[in-house]
Amino acid sequence: MTRRARLWVLLAGGAGLAALLVAACLDLPHFGGDSHPYGDRAVHASLARQTANTISSVNFDQRAFDTLGEMTILFSAVLGCVILLRQTRDEHRARPEPAEVALPVRRYALVVLPVALLSGLYVIAHGQLSPGGGFQGGVVAATALHLLYLGADYAALERIRPIGAYEVADALAASGYLVMGIAGLIGGTAFLANTLLPYGTFNTLSSGGTVPLLNAAIGMEVASAVVVLLARFLDQAVEIEEESGT
Repeated sequence: MTRRARLWVLLAGGAGLAALLVAACLDLPHFGGDSHPYGDRAVHASLARQTANTISSVNFDQRAFDTLGEMTILFSAVLGCVILLRQTRDEHRARPEPAEVALPVRRYALVVLPVALLSGLYVIAHGQLSPGGGFQGGVVAATALHLLYLGADYAALERIRPIGAYEVADALAASGYLVMGIAGLIGGTAFLANTLLPYGTFNTLSSGGTVPLLNAAIGMEVASAVVVLLARFLDQAVEIEEESGT
């Protein structure tokens, strides 16, 4: 395809997208008005299924299938990075020398690490109740582990971060999300329908039906994916060197 043809395809696609956006904006409720049809329906569905956090109800109940697509994008991105950043034939691993860490940095990192890790787990566990959820808490928990790299050294991080285990956890979490969706089909309802479990008591950890389970699966997948992703980049920066030594 020539450059001119690509440009025409781009312009045609952009024009079509612009037309759809304009059509959608023309049908939006008036700004500042009291008519919010989608918001009202989302809140009503969230309350009906005992989910205090409407955002989590939308992500893991009303549009759980879309969230599956988002998780798949992250999973695929990490898989691509693992393939692209793997050790090649003209590279070898050189054990990094421990670097001198300033005492204030060491103290701060080692004190904050358990606090940040618990905060990430808390955000995941309470995703159906309060702001946050699996995506946010998974990132916090994964990056918290890397405070050990700042406060100690790379070898200490490697000891608490076996890559193989996190790769397995990533795959299991993604599979678990799919299994809960298929369980809905087996139960005679729709894929990822929130009908498998009791909705529980409003504003408690056991509320929301399948929302906490899907949220936990996302948290586990995101945390494991971020750990694997950072591990591959850190390997390239710290351990893997070209044979020439450059």
